[in-house]
Amino acid sequence: MAMKRVAISLFQALSSLSPLTRHLHATAGSKKIVGVFYYKGNEYAKLNPNSGIGDWLESQGHQYIVTDDKEGPNSHIPYLEVLITTPFHPAYVTGCNVVSVAEDELMRILILVRNFVPGYNNQVVNGDWNVAGIAYRAHDLEGKTVGTRLKPFNCNLLYYDRIRIDPELEKEKGAKFEEDLDAMLPKCDVVVINIPLTGKTRRLFDKERISKCKKGVLFVNNARGAIMDTLAVVDACNSGHIAGYSGDVWHSQPAPKDHPWRYMPNLAMTPHISGTTIDGQLRYAAGVKDMLERYFKGKDFPAQNYIVKEGELASQYQ
Repeated sequence: MAMKRVAISLFQALSSLSPLTRHLHATAGSKKIVGVFYYKGNEYAKLNPNSGIGDWLESQGHQYIVTDDKEGPNSHIPYLEVLITTPFHPAYVTGCNVVSVAEDELMRILILVRNFVPGYNNQVVNGDWNVAGIAYRAHDLEGKTVGTRLKPFNCNLLYYDRIRIDPELEKEKGAKFEEDLDAMLPKCDVVVINIPLTGKTRRLFDKERISKCKKGVLFVNNARGAIMDTLAVVDACNSGHIAGYSGDVWHSQPAPKDHPWRYMPNLAMTPHISGTTIDGQLRYAAGVKDMLERYFKGKDFPAQNYIVKEGELASQYQ
């Protein structure tokens, strides 16, 4: 008999059931549960022991293995019953990391607007002191036009999305919907990207689209690196058309040492960290624990947590 499998996305608290998985009733006894991630926490995971689910699973009599080997000779995938993995298309965000990413994006907007990075890297670290050398391109965020939802700073808020939010919520957030992305871009002082990577959004911001932005625009991208044309971003940063670029997503990841974004002027890049705060990880773990408990008891998952059910893509992703 083929082994029944359940896949659960730890970082988004989602479940993905393969077409072979028709039932949610767990078999009795100890189960082999494997977490496959693109990186290992190693010694850092030990510094935050409360953010994981390993101890809880083992206390229930199950075997829990964490690995980044998906296809190698030591892969555990052929012998597992439950797979916990990182998010994948089309299910990127369900709520667990919304606060974490939003706070990170706000930080990056302020870093770029206030010209923080040159002040730190070029002056503090190098022992220099030249206020005018930083202030000449530092601005207030207040009154600027921002291509995302950012009410507290009294900004002009524009947003473009395939689905328009409720008009009452628009009014509450002070956001104006733009039907045409290309018409919105020239209005924005800051462009914040929060869209999934699909066939339609890959290289969405190429040389032509970037040229539609106003000169001196600031970009924050915590979505996916491949939404941007890598070399087009480099050229625009070098020419000054993009005055600053920040984000935590690269194409590809991990970013190689010679990735051209590492050497652009006025960048504020980090590894892919925006959604992996300790608080965010606790939310991920709580969501995964809830679904594992449901699975062990033969209970269904909440509808919004499915990616695939009974071999069909969940309705929210169709």
